[in-house]
Amino acid sequence: MTTTSWLPVLVLATSLVPAVVIFLLPEERNRTRTILNLAGALAKVGLVVALIPPVLAGRRFEWRVAFLPQVDLVLRVEALGLLFLGLSAFLWLLTTVYAIGYLKDEGRHRSRFFGFFSLCVVASSGIALSGNLVTFVVFYELLTLATYPLVAHQQTASALRGARVYLTYTLGGGVALLLGAVWLTALAGPAEFTRGGSPAVAALAAADPGAARAALALLLAGLGVKAALVPLHGWLPRAMVAPAPVSALLHAVAVVKAGVFGIVLVVDELAGPALAAELGLLGPLLVVSCATILWGSVRALRQDGLKARLACSTVAQVAYVTLGIALLSPVATVGGLAHIVHQGLMKITLFFCAGLLAQRLGATRVSELAGAGRRMPLTCAAFTVGALGMIGLPPVAGFVSKWYLGLGAVDAGQSWVLAVLVASSLLNAAYFLPVVGRMWWGRAADRAVPAAAAPPAAARTRLEAPPAL
Repeated sequence: MTTTSWLPVLVLATSLVPAVVIFLLPEERNRTRTILNLAGALAKVGLVVALIPPVLAGRRFEWRVAFLPQVDLVLRVEALGLLFLGLSAFLWLLTTVYAIGYLKDEGRHRSRFFGFFSLCVVASSGIALSGNLVTFVVFYELLTLATYPLVAHQQTASALRGARVYLTYTLGGGVALLLGAVWLTALAGPAEFTRGGSPAVAALAAADPGAARAALALLLAGLGVKAALVPLHGWLPRAMVAPAPVSALLHAVAVVKAGVFGIVLVVDELAGPALAAELGLLGPLLVVSCATILWGSVRALRQDGLKARLACSTVAQVAYVTLGIALLSPVATVGGLAHIVHQGLMKITLFFCAGLLAQRLGATRVSELAGAGRRMPLTCAAFTVGALGMIGLPPVAGFVSKWYLGLGAVDAGQSWVLAVLVASSLLNAAYFLPVVGRMWWGRAADRAVPAAAAPPAAARTRLEAPPAL
């Protein structure tokens, strides 16, 4: 049952209103800025929690307004979008608390940082609530523009270079996405996201399968940039020059999640899984996903920079979601959707820990982490749990999502994917376990670096700058 409601707009307002006010605040109004950030984040989480029971009971809340000729701007709360919205809201709250503490000693540009930070959440929420393709494109591009100033926040040469690379990649992907959306809308009319696939897209595929295939392929290619699928992944390691809260935002809360969530929408709710398979879209997506999983894992092995290693890990881990969608199996789809949540929680934990290790110990490289567990036991314990989750060892959720992906591969008649999953898990262990071992048992490189001697933000940025992939 669909109910016309302002609730979707209210969800956006919980981050839009703080963003506007924060931009106008003087730098010295730290307490006001903190209150606005936390109030907006808590209000969004509260709204999401309140929406769960009615949505699970089958209700949908929708708001629409005329936007373009014959095309509405549609915001809708339904089950799949609520999953992404809930994850974003919860992780935004955690990242907000972390960012407030992380930047407390930074004397400038905090209003700019937290203003764009909140705009990112507006965009992520809009993506989760998008009821049609045009609405999705609007918020997807807003996310690109809002994250650029965050990547460039430190204003160092490496930060500006990383931000330019990020913008070049994502705007290129945005052009492909826009072309695909315009083409599809011109041929099929307004395409609304519908469980099992849009009737308008199905009608176009029946009349002109070549055009439908090309338009949908453009959409997937454009989304593949933010999802960091090989060979469109090069921006992600370079963006790691950003502060740790931004790295968490890019990897766990907003950007890569927006790309992979968009792929889920295109396959499941725009084309429909059966039509996507019939048009030959899922086979290439499956191959690219497996290649990305293995490539990202192999590259992670070669990174001494901790954030660079985590960035390469993200390239591999996010591709598990697209793998689940490409297998054309309900079981694999469950595994892929579960991995969205698992990867978000574990990766945000890892980046939070990396930021703390850089601030407190000045340790930005794996080779500098020996003995860190004795000096920062809680941080290193949290990192250990996150690392085990990425490897997929029981009883953490990574084991559950990979188990369902394996069952889905067998169910879909693609048993060779099991070899990819086993190989990737071994590679995960190969690049995470040495980090954990060095933290807890390393001795040779113990450094007497007191907390007060941690390098300043600009120096940390230089140290953390990763090599290009």
